Amino acid sequence: MLIPRAKCRSHQMSGSFPSKPHDMTLNELYSAQSPTFSTLTSHSTKYLLTPPLQFISSRGNEYFCEIDEDYLTDRFNLTGLNTEVQYYQYALDLVTDVFDMEVDDDMREQIEKSARHLYGLVHARYIVTTRGLAKMLDKFKGGVFGKCPRVICESQHLLPMGQHDIPNASNVKLYCAKCEDIYNPKSSRHNSIDGAYFGTSFHNILFQVYPAMMPQKTQRRYEPRIYGFRVHASAALMRWQEEQREGMKERLRSRAIETGFEEEDEGLEAEESDDDEVEQKSQDGIDDMFEPPMPGVVGHQVVR
Repeated sequence: MLIPRAKCRSHQMSGSFPSKPHDMTLNELYSAQSPTFSTLTSHSTKYLLTPPLQFISSRGNEYFCEIDEDYLTDRFNLTGLNTEVQYYQYALDLVTDVFDMEVDDDMREQIEKSARHLYGLVHARYIVTTRGLAKMLDKFKGGVFGKCPRVICESQHLLPMGQHDIPNASNVKLYCAKCEDIYNPKSSRHNSIDGAYFGTSFHNILFQVYPAMMPQKTQRRYEPRIYGFRVHASAALMRWQEEQREGMKERLRSRAIETGFEEEDEGLEAEESDDDEVEQKSQDGIDDMFEPPMPGVVGHQVVR
């Protein structure tokens, strides 16, 4: 992970690095920067600026949003993190672009690791603010976090979440609001991100603030079948689950509460009605085939 720009000097190098030319465009500046923070100490590096935008756009960091500078510099937002992060003050200076001291490579590596961890912990707090939610909503709409692999969810966009708020407890997971289940990221880069950098509440808060983003639930589900017949164990479980769901819907209707499945229920009732008519016609045809002949009638001839 990359951290916002820092002014660092290696003990192997003397003097200061040149500043950004005034006539250099932002895109040219980004293209001149190295892809990882550790490479800033190389002799071939000309510019030391690594803004948050490059951190966000680098591979493996797509799940993160850019934290506003005024949020990072407000000490109230960092309450309690000094006990969570090693070399906290150095890491904070690195994140807020005021770090400027000579350290050896081993120490620099430790500070950079702490700065990455600090940025992630602050990120978990930032994304539940108004600005943070808006930025993550844009990523959610764009499908940056991926789509649900469940076929019945019809490519519903996912949201990152953590199973724990404590760091180093579990990696980030992806939440689908349609099937209400969680999945592992496809990319190994994303799968290595700490889930605490997103927290356990962010995805639920987003749908509370933006209820229009909550997808319509569905009762459709896959039914295991063998030559058209439902597998007994699965069929028994599904019947029990359907009975529980129908009982829940009846309790909600008795209290005049919408179940959220009204439109789907109407469609299912129409399909069942059509199926019943087809079955009834088929049954009538079968009954006619086996209906005993009327007295005095043999085939189409009347016995006299």
